Amino acid sequence: MRASDEDRQRVIGVLQRHTEAGRLTLDEFSDRVGTVYAAKTLDDLRAAIVDLPALAPAPAAPPAPEPAGDRHLLLIFAIAIAVVAVFAVVYTSIK
Repeated sequence: MRASDEDRQRVIGVLQRHTEAGRLTLDEFSDRVGTVYAAKTLDDLRAAIVDLPALAPAPAAPPAPEPAGDRHLLLIFAIAIAVVAVFAVVYTSIK
């Protein structure tokens, strides 16, 4: 079966993780990336990683923190609405 660009990027990601773990030198990584970009089939891609152990799944990224500015803006908006409501009640009761 023919290899897609997505398949190539996935294999390069695996090679990067093995390089980060110290299993590959930068020269080996470079050579294998060249092999990956030249690969035509999925079997050609497998040849670039066949001698490497299986990796544990990548840890899930922690959820992005909610921006504090949004919370502050919402609080200011709520206070402004409350002030307008109080002024409206006072203004109508004075009339």
